[in-house]
Amino acid sequence: MARFSLSALGADRPGIVAGVSGALVDLGCNLEDSTMTILRGHFAILLVVATPPQVDREALERALTPIADAFDLTLAVRPLSDAAVRAEEADRAQAPGPGSQAQASVEAREAWTIAVHGADRPGIVHAVTTALAQARGNVVDVATHVVGEPDSAVYVMTLRVTLPAGKAAEAAARHVGEAASELGVHCTTHRDEADLL
Repeated sequence: MARFSLSALGADRPGIVAGVSGALVDLGCNLEDSTMTILRGHFAILLVVATPPQVDREALERALTPIADAFDLTLAVRPLSDAAVRAEEADRAQAPGPGSQAQASVEAREAWTIAVHGADRPGIVHAVTTALAQARGNVVDVATHVVGEPDSAVYVMTLRVTLPAGKAAEAAARHVGEAASELGVHCTTHRDEADLL
């Protein structure tokens, strides 16, 4: 199966998800990964779609255009390379088990959640993600929102990240917290517990 990214943006209205997903089902597509959210009154969709062999980019666009027109959506369809997926699967297959001598050559990682909130100001995302990069952290997912009235707005950001395991993760979390503190925003960090997922 080929894979495509599909993004759509438009004013929030009931029926957008049903319309888009219905067009995909009719083509025999499988919705693999998705994120959908409301951004300042606009509904944003980002999907990874696996298609049967006979469905190419043009077929996807033809099927989705009536939905995009009906809901006044800005739509984009792009082919995706399977190289990243194959590389991830190969890494997983070659990863040594616990206690193996080869494990030292593979950097163990831990899943963490970082929550940041404070007075809205430019530079919060940049400062926090720069600190993460400096600590060899990898961003998996980010959600941000501005809450409250313009004169007293609070910026809220939640990140799911992976950090180098063990004490390195704790040092990385402290580094991120210090970067947030320099901006005058509050930051909490914690390891994700597998039994809570």
